Amino acid sequence: MEEISFRTKIYTGENALDRLKTISSEKIMIISDPYIVKSGIIQEVVSRLESNGNAYIIFDNIIPDPPLETVAAGVKELLHFSPSIIIAIGGGSAIDAAKAIKDFSEKLQPKEAKMTFIAVPTTSGTGSEVTSFSVITDKDKGVKYPLVADSLLPDEAILDTALVMTVPSTITADTGMDVLTHALEAYVSIKANSFSDAFAEKAIQLVFEYLPRAYENGNDLEAREKIHQASCLAGLAFNMVGLGINHSIAHVCGAQFKIAHGRMNAILLPTVIEYNADLPGYDNRNASFTAAAKKYAHAAKIIDSPIPSTRSGVKSLLARISKLKKTLNIPESLTECGVTKEQLKEAQEKIITTALNDACTVTNPRTPSRSDIETIIDKIQ
Repeated sequence: MEEISFRTKIYTGENALDRLKTISSEKIMIISDPYIVKSGIIQEVVSRLESNGNAYIIFDNIIPDPPLETVAAGVKELLHFSPSIIIAIGGGSAIDAAKAIKDFSEKLQPKEAKMTFIAVPTTSGTGSEVTSFSVITDKDKGVKYPLVADSLLPDEAILDTALVMTVPSTITADTGMDVLTHALEAYVSIKANSFSDAFAEKAIQLVFEYLPRAYENGNDLEAREKIHQASCLAGLAFNMVGLGINHSIAHVCGAQFKIAHGRMNAILLPTVIEYNADLPGYDNRNASFTAAAKKYAHAAKIIDSPIPSTRSGVKSLLARISKLKKTLNIPESLTECGVTKEQLKEAQEKIITTALNDACTVTNPRTPSRSDIETIIDKIQ
């Protein structure tokens, strides 16, 4: 028996942020990053709260790949202020940090009344607004730790397209490829089901159709809205069924070499698809195709690529991903990101061990060995 539930209430469409106008006489902790404050985006939240007798504080110390020290500082602020509502506004880092701050605070100082957690994403990539995942970084060890718990799931998500209209093209590309990776990993997860497949398939379709448009013209309202929704759909999919080794390796490599998470995922994606598909040799005509290979081939069909056979379907998907990456100016290798062979060799053992122990690995369609991870790493050099 499986339980499938969607606990996060989602507000989307024009002026979705007006949901905040219905909040009154509450103590609210707003968690964000310095850019959201300096750019004035924070006023979109504050202006909707100030007229209804709400008291609020702003914790804006969040940095990309939030470290444990930032979470600890946020916990201290939360326990001192004791809010009834937490609003996280920003990219995945702000929302992930807010999740950890809320969760650790509740464990340190349990309350009878549960704090309401509202997530407001300003990038279209992580899907963190609808997931029970959070990624926190240990800067000293250079490792990202994914946290997974139902208590991390936001109560509400507000998808307001106006907040993503000014996202730079580079970040649009990186986060958009993160959406695609989420969707494809959920699609071939060993726990995939009809419900997660529906979300993943739609997210895949939307990314290929609208991400190039959002990248080329940030003012394309329709494209921005569709990619924002795709991010949420992919988040709903992988929150149900997990991810895979693409993320397992990306977590440690991204932290080790200071590469943006979505970009690291994009570099890995073709190699991981080839590994998971595990296509038989051309001379082995009687061999059967893996379930993952069949799923990848169907993904190609979703995006209107030719699939006369499972093999050609997988190859077609890889070709479309390669074309998309070129359109988005995504690098193909670690070398293009400035990582030397010596640096990779020095970090290799740590990458392999950490990736194998990552929580995302358990739902990958193939169970990787140490040599498998090593081969994948070598191929992306």
